[in-house]
Amino acid sequence: MDDKIKIFAFSNQMIERALDSVEKGLQIDLHRADELDRAGDKDDDYYPQFTMDIRSEAKEMAVHYELFYCLEVSIRTLIKDKMKSELGSDWWNVGEVPEAIKKNVKDNMQREVDSSFTQRSDDELDYTTFGELGDLVRKNWVHFADIFYSEKAFNRVMNSLNLLRGPIAHCSPLAEDEIVRLKLTLRDWFRLME
Repeated sequence: MDDKIKIFAFSNQMIERALDSVEKGLQIDLHRADELDRAGDKDDDYYPQFTMDIRSEAKEMAVHYELFYCLEVSIRTLIKDKMKSELGSDWWNVGEVPEAIKKNVKDNMQREVDSSFTQRSDDELDYTTFGELGDLVRKNWVHFADIFYSEKAFNRVMNSLNLLRGPIAHCSPLAEDEIVRLKLTLRDWFRLME
């Protein structure tokens, strides 16, 4: 049931994005609330100092960032919930978590502690890279085979998502073809769980 609710929520987001495209393409305003334009959401001291080109590009990319944020957080939740249900709350220590991932996570956590910044989480999984999330599933495929219909399809979709994540996470605009590819790859992701 949870997966169906998640799929429903993501479908609604995709519909919202399609409506955004209709408004942009037809240059009309359907008077839907634009969260980014609400008063107080933008930093009034610094935001106006950026050029309109940069602000427009940021607004276009925000849609893709938000979508990928939801996807990545949901993948982390899926992995955590599945591993906990299969191996218990100590799954990170008793499961098949590669030592390289454990070391990277430990280093990332220590880097945050040493920076004196607020720690983002006390959950190790929140310190893994997107690529490492795929590695965790592959290493523990026996626990995920009932969720995803094909390991090869999972690998293909995760590799595509990882490539698409790069420009989104590193503040580069997505080419028009890559926007289409992102939407198709997200469809592939949800199809993996049908």
